[in-house]
Amino acid sequence: MHRTSPALLRQRTQIPGHLPASKKGKATTNQGKAPCGHLHKHSLVRKTSYLFTLGMVGLLAGQCFWGRAQALVDRSNKDCLDCHSDPELAKTNAAGRVVSLFVDEARLARSVHRTSTCVSCHSSVTLQHPDDELPVGPVDCARCHTAQSASFEGSVHGRALGAAQAGAPTCQDCHGGHDVMPPTDLASPLHFTRQPQTCGACHEVETAEFQASIHGKALAKGVREAPTCTDCHSEHRIEALRGAAAQRIARDVCSRCHASERINTKFRLPPDRVETFFQSYHGLAARYGLPVAANCGSCHGYHKILPSADPDSSVHPANLVRTCGQCHPGATEKFALSRVHVDVRGVRGGPDLGSQINWWVRRIYLVLIAGTVGGMLIHNGLLFWRKLSRRLRSAERTVLRMDRVQRWQHGLLAGSFAVLALTGFALSHPDSWLAYLLGNSEPLRRWLHRGAAVVLLLTSLWHLVYVFVSPAGKQLWLDLLPRARDFRDLLGTMAYLLGRRPRRPPVGRFGYTEKFEYWAVVWGTVVMGVTGFLIWFKLEITRVGVPRWVVDVALTIHFYEAVLACLAIVVWHFYHVIFDPDVYPMNPAFWDGRVSKEWAREEHPLDPQASEDPPRLAEPQAGTVPTQAPEASSSTLASDSNQPKPS
Repeated sequence: MHRTSPALLRQRTQIPGHLPASKKGKATTNQGKAPCGHLHKHSLVRKTSYLFTLGMVGLLAGQCFWGRAQALVDRSNKDCLDCHSDPELAKTNAAGRVVSLFVDEARLARSVHRTSTCVSCHSSVTLQHPDDELPVGPVDCARCHTAQSASFEGSVHGRALGAAQAGAPTCQDCHGGHDVMPPTDLASPLHFTRQPQTCGACHEVETAEFQASIHGKALAKGVREAPTCTDCHSEHRIEALRGAAAQRIARDVCSRCHASERINTKFRLPPDRVETFFQSYHGLAARYGLPVAANCGSCHGYHKILPSADPDSSVHPANLVRTCGQCHPGATEKFALSRVHVDVRGVRGGPDLGSQINWWVRRIYLVLIAGTVGGMLIHNGLLFWRKLSRRLRSAERTVLRMDRVQRWQHGLLAGSFAVLALTGFALSHPDSWLAYLLGNSEPLRRWLHRGAAVVLLLTSLWHLVYVFVSPAGKQLWLDLLPRARDFRDLLGTMAYLLGRRPRRPPVGRFGYTEKFEYWAVVWGTVVMGVTGFLIWFKLEITRVGVPRWVVDVALTIHFYEAVLACLAIVVWHFYHVIFDPDVYPMNPAFWDGRVSKEWAREEHPLDPQASEDPPRLAEPQAGTVPTQAPEASSSTLASDSNQPKPS
């Protein structure tokens, strides 16, 4: 019997899990030692089986790769052309149609696929072809042309092919089979001069009408600007325009050429056909979603489009009654004489008498509107100024709310903010009426915006110095600091507005409404200033290592912060200083800083100035704190709050 040496036995016992260890940590010796020999043989067998398995897997993998390599070598173009170069090679398909299997090697060599092999497209061909008598599957163009195939699947052709409709076109029907050429090649079936013949293989009636049209005749003469089938119906995502929205026909199809300044100038076409259509009743109805509104093709036709001077044209004077009668039953000759493309803003309006009269009527009404409404504005403006002046001279306005410095700062802030809002939105929307009012000049809008921004920031610095240096500014700062009482006042006011308490909580010089607005201006000025400078000096910022996305994020913040600021001014500030019934048409404090004592007692009863009995007509010098009376007692405030609100 084979005996294992003690050294080898000790080495094996050090392998975890090879032999069980005793409780003392020593390996068992198993005096007979026959089991150890048995385990050794079992280990050798297991290792041998592992090696054998790996070898078999490697052998099979090698055979597969070698077979694939042999298949690629064996299935070369030369082997395919040994049979398919025969012009008489053909087969009969399931429909009983004889299909030629001939491949012209010369044409294949000139095609865009000349560097591809046969099996790269016909991937289902086997090594036993044609002896296996297996039919070759269709070519999958999506393997290389993914984007084009995805568009084709969504087209009217692709949906028909997916539904297995008989006669549905494939890629080869339009592009060709083994002789695919670029569309710019004269031999390509998709060359602009050959598209009618290619599409006409299926659409015979439409092709005949198109070739008789002004577009088809121009295309036959080689005019590249003439529309082809794919110019109107798209290329791979072929669209059936029958039943499409009228606005889409005019905007997305016909306007590609008839709104082009280059094409209209080159061929001396009227430049306003698309614009005047959308100004007409048909265009307005189409724009606002009327499904039965007439589009360009409703009058001019779709494929057989002819000049209006052609007797066969649907817009020839002799055919207008029939054309208009399609949508307007009972249309008469006089009704059909109305013009659709009327440029009421033109120099003379048009060649006919009706267009001339229409042009003069428009001019007369423009003058009449300007004179009438302008006179009304002047009259009411003068009346408004007289009443406002009388209110400003009223002796009842004895409470000073804003000193001279604060009014100047408020005026500069309001003026610069208005310019920033107008020029900013004109820069963001260059096609808007705001941009038109500013002369439609981007440099003018840009520098007006930057100039107003500089004025706003300088005013903010002035205000910062004012609140930290002057006594009146320090008092203003202290009065505007948010306090816990403001939150309680907000809750109490909401309870009053909802009818849960009889009166509003009394507030001092500034309540939560003024404080909220003041600190919102501070926040907005900082955010708009920082992001504005990042946008202004974007080149300098990126040169010091700041990523460009920081500028893009700053632009987004700048835009939406501007929207927030403008809406807050209109909704919050304008209500309290203009639309509030107690101050309408406006609070005059922005002009001379004063308000009436009745208003002050009603809105700010805890303000010491509201409880002063002697009138205070003299305005303190800028930078000084207005003399304030001692704070009113609770009994005085209670008696004031019981007084009726002034009308």
